[in-house]
Amino acid sequence: MPRFMYVNGEIVKRKDAVHINDVRDLILHIAADAPPPNWVKVEHARSIEKVVALLIPGILPSTLALPPLPTSATTNPNVPLSIPLPAESHTPIPFIASTYSHACPTRAPGDQTRMYSVLSEFFQCQVTPQEKAKRQAQRASQRAFDNTPSLYMLSLKEMIENDYPVPSYLADVFEKGPGWVETPQASEESTLLLPAEKRQSKIYAIDCEMCLTEDGKELTRVCMIDYESGIVVYDKLVKPPKPVIDYMTKWSGITEALLASATTTVAEVQAHLMPILAPKGGPTSILLGHSLESDLRALRICHPRCIDTAVIYHHPRGRPLKPGLAWLTKKWVNREIQTRGDSGHDPEEDARACIDLLKSKLRYGPTYGEYKTDFESIYERMGRASGRGGPGSVRSVVVDHGNPGVMHGAKANSNVPCTSDDEVLEGLLQAIPGHEFSFGRFTGIADALGWLTPKTTAAETPAVPVIPAEPSPSVLANAQATLNNQLITLYASLPPRTAFIIFTGHSDPRHMASLNARKSAFESAIRSGKKAEDIDKADWWTASDGRELEEEVEKAKRGLLFLGVK
Repeated sequence: MPRFMYVNGEIVKRKDAVHINDVRDLILHIAADAPPPNWVKVEHARSIEKVVALLIPGILPSTLALPPLPTSATTNPNVPLSIPLPAESHTPIPFIASTYSHACPTRAPGDQTRMYSVLSEFFQCQVTPQEKAKRQAQRASQRAFDNTPSLYMLSLKEMIENDYPVPSYLADVFEKGPGWVETPQASEESTLLLPAEKRQSKIYAIDCEMCLTEDGKELTRVCMIDYESGIVVYDKLVKPPKPVIDYMTKWSGITEALLASATTTVAEVQAHLMPILAPKGGPTSILLGHSLESDLRALRICHPRCIDTAVIYHHPRGRPLKPGLAWLTKKWVNREIQTRGDSGHDPEEDARACIDLLKSKLRYGPTYGEYKTDFESIYERMGRASGRGGPGSVRSVVVDHGNPGVMHGAKANSNVPCTSDDEVLEGLLQAIPGHEFSFGRFTGIADALGWLTPKTTAAETPAVPVIPAEPSPSVLANAQATLNNQLITLYASLPPRTAFIIFTGHSDPRHMASLNARKSAFESAIRSGKKAEDIDKADWWTASDGRELEEEVEKAKRGLLFLGVK
């Protein structure tokens, strides 16, 4: 019978607790072809037929009557802790205490002042040396054969993964609402009949600015530049259809006075751009931009040929994270942009930055702007695994809140978007029989604890979060009881020889988030030209605050791991 056994002798040698990437690599060892880890031994790993991994933030040591983190210098805080039986601990989640013998401390990724995404760390892994060599050979052959702009156009798969509004003639995946248009489909035959010098698509860099109305974000300015000549071919202020609630000047550069004279509508912008995007007697133009899907949504245009600098250049921590345009331009073009502070961005400047980034790619080759350590999704790794019936035999599914198909589940065989933990349970019950690896996330307890906050976008000013009061005992107890019943139901449905892995990811992040918001607000005020004496002393950021932030980050990174096989 397969089973897990912690190797405490190896764990005590570690500087930190088991990392999230260690948990990921353990799963890849079981489900794919990764080498065995040294911190845990998996007996009869090949006998495990399925792996189910659950991320459940909010389960704390106190929930299971575990002792607090050891403070004695003679006690190692990273070794697994024995879980008291339910009768001894009176835990509100008796399933865990009766199913698992130990809780292994874990540590989330991050630096001294921030905790990074647990999901990104879990779902992204380094490629194997063999795959890396294969990719390098492919890039070299691409560079030798074709290093034209068309090499960097997004594939249909990439457009879908990055949430692009895809034209209906490419795939029926995007529903156009009122006021949407799509670039007409070009005829390949007519393009082939053109003279050779006219078969080359024109490239236009584009950037849009938005403001906030009662209907959400709306277009307020669009700038388009010809890639070859650098000439601005279109630059218009656009009148939103509804009254403006927030001009978002800090990002958009748009003010009430600037927009007062605008009369152009989105429909008029579309009518002007369409002949440029689909010129008569020529091939469909290529649009270039940064996170171009946002611009296309603002324009309400579906376009088939796109180059996205947020995709062809990499974030230093890998997918699915995307690099910011200002950072990319500074790093790879050695030029600073977006330096106007509270005056906001200039769309012409941003569009020209995209042109320079693409020209740098063409000058230095496909690997320019990528990092030496290549990353891939764990699902790509599982898909290539040959140990369980050959490549493609490990089928994977993500069952999660939101739309996992455009983020961490983009490379999985299946995705089940959910709006509640009940839907996550139902999705897992239906998906597990047909998949060798299943991932799900339950957020009910974290929500009851007040850990979940709505995400702010780049165009929203993050407010200093207020630490919410602790939840009422009845609210928390109800969330814990609900989770316990959900775990019992899920476990009962699992076939024998299924590895059932639960990890919490992190602890309470609210104090860390509050301190980081204070730090950011103070630094922003100083950058804007304010002197310390002009800022309320209560809003100063001090060395003492810095030390407190580092302590809170370390606390927030703590998590727990539970390993078992049914």
